[in-house]
Amino acid sequence: MDFSEYAAARRQTLIRAAVLLGCPPGDAEDLVQTTLTKAFRSWRRVQRADAPDAYVYRILVNAWRDTRRRSAELPTDDLPESVGADPADAATTGLAVRRALSRMTPDHREVLVLRFYADLSERQICEALNLPPGTVKSRAARALAALAQDHDIVRSP
Repeated sequence: MDFSEYAAARRQTLIRAAVLLGCPPGDAEDLVQTTLTKAFRSWRRVQRADAPDAYVYRILVNAWRDTRRRSAELPTDDLPESVGADPADAATTGLAVRRALSRMTPDHREVLVLRFYADLSERQICEALNLPPGTVKSRAARALAALAQDHDIVRSP
């Protein structure tokens, strides 16, 4: 697959992953553009990687971390309500999940988003985050335990 095909196929998924990591929706497009630019510059290495998606997600996570370090903005615990959201709608569950993720540490959020949204394997997450398997397992276990205790998630339909 060439870079254009890859970028077209993965762009929306990368944007959604950026939002789930805590990036404001308006900035997610810019973050993904930065990610894809860096991936393009290293496209031969990305293609040769055992898990090209893990390689690109690593670029995304690192770019997000760099953005947070440089930014004077602080994350908030409260996300704005969605305009016109119907409580019976699946969007309600999505809001509950985003709220729960926003209350987690960035380390826990990254592991959950890469595992359950990006559908990366444990090994791929280790590569993407440059962490040993034990650390990925413990972060995932703690994050899932925190989600199980989150009242927004438990009450969601």
